[in-house]
Amino acid sequence: DVYKRQLMNNILELHSLWALPTLLVTLITILKFLYSFISRKEFKTVDFRIALITLIFNHIQLAIGIILYYTSPKFDWWSEGMSSVMSNSVYRQHLVEHPTINIIGVLIITVGWSIHKKTNEDSKKFLRIGAFYFIGLILILSRIPWENWL
Repeated sequence: DVYKRQLMNNILELHSLWALPTLLVTLITILKFLYSFISRKEFKTVDFRIALITLIFNHIQLAIGIILYYTSPKFDWWSEGMSSVMSNSVYRQHLVEHPTINIIGVLIITVGWSIHKKTNEDSKKFLRIGAFYFIGLILILSRIPWENWL
């Protein structure tokens, strides 16, 4: 039990620590792509790589979160039943809202990455990645338990 608790604490710490660079890289990518769209820049290999690295950061964060979800003692709250989880705002936040919205956010980021490849127009590439990454970031930011960070 001590080993499991230590493992869960390490995963929680990794999830928290990895969140900051992930959010920062995503924000920087959005701002860079917005600037490039407005300035009508050419979509270069470096832009492709920046978008891909941002996508990878978000996917790693999601994978760590999924591992944390199943190793956390909070997962045991499900044993009290669906109605118990849904009627308790803390349980619902940790077990339903946070993971679901973050999965949707990363999915939207992934869609932005995927659809940018379907056009040859540089401005559309910047716009698609920038817009979808922005929507995904807003969703992710909306479910971060800020009280744990402050």
